[in-house]
Amino acid sequence: MNSLTQTVREALKVMSKAPNFDRVCDKVSVVSAAPGKVVCEMKVEEQHTNKMGTLHGGLTATLVDLISTVALMFSERGLPGVSVDMNITYMAPAKIGEDILISAHILKQGRTLAFASVDLTSKATGKLIAQGRHTKHLGN
Repeated sequence: MNSLTQTVREALKVMSKAPNFDRVCDKVSVVSAAPGKVVCEMKVEEQHTNKMGTLHGGLTATLVDLISTVALMFSERGLPGVSVDMNITYMAPAKIGEDILISAHILKQGRTLAFASVDLTSKATGKLIAQGRHTKHLGN
């Protein structure tokens, strides 16, 4: 495991213990990290699901937000930024007990904006569950 992966792992652990909304990442574990790219995994549990017993769309959006922000924090500028726009396309359900991969990568960082893409896939089949795009303002 590279040192960046370990650093990202430690950062996610701190976030999961926060009293704020970041605590929802307590079941997420880091698989790998490189500058501007983070891959995590999570087992879908009952607490993550909707009434249909599949991964809740709101949690999917939260994962897109959190994991893309972590990728941004460990990129060239090292800033978390502030969300300006987020779009999620839901393509397939993830059921209780299913392991999912959350792969975030920074597409571009400009002077004031950063753009990220996040894929949620089934670890077993590689099937795309959802894809998110996240735009963040980095300040001046």
